[in-house]
Amino acid sequence: MNRRDTLKAIGLTALGSTLLLKACKSEPKAIGMTELGTQAGREDFEIERINELNSETFFNEHEMATIAVLADIIIPKDDVSGSATDAGVPEFIEFIVKDMPNHKIPMRGGLKWLDLHCLNRFDATFIKAKSDERIQIVEDIAYPAIAKPEMQQGVAFFERMRNLTASGFYTTQIGVDDIGYKGNTPNQWKGVPPDILEQYGFTSDMV
Repeated sequence: MNRRDTLKAIGLTALGSTLLLKACKSEPKAIGMTELGTQAGREDFEIERINELNSETFFNEHEMATIAVLADIIIPKDDVSGSATDAGVPEFIEFIVKDMPNHKIPMRGGLKWLDLHCLNRFDATFIKAKSDERIQIVEDIAYPAIAKPEMQQGVAFFERMRNLTASGFYTTQIGVDDIGYKGNTPNQWKGVPPDILEQYGFTSDMV
């Protein structure tokens, strides 16, 4: 199993239904859009809430850049689908953190931890570190069962980041296509197959 599949699988098994439902309900695709007007099937208070959240900014540019790099490490682009950033995951995370404020302190603190750890180890912030250096840090915090005790703050942050990334990715069309979900699709009835008819002594002109 490659890194993408491993990190993605861990994230999916950790996802709770409540988080997924809230993610879908919060309409992450509204990020970066102009103010929403009346929409069929959407209550006025929902539109008001989305517009309110879209007018706010929580993460600064450096934090958003770090989230983007980390999200694409968790779900990179491959032959099947685009990356986490292609699916708008950083904007989704910004929206969800504003909509669910319990994420604010852990996410901001985790991003700070990531930069400080990277500075102490490689003399560079996470987004300015070399690609292999970033991967080294991610591998130290991505697998709770084997992570060192001194890395537990990073482990907790990465688990939250991975869950948010998976939530954002798999509630978009790119994510749906990535897992091959087709939903309810129409089919065409062509009658009983000839071999089944023959098995029971029927012919096509008898049915």
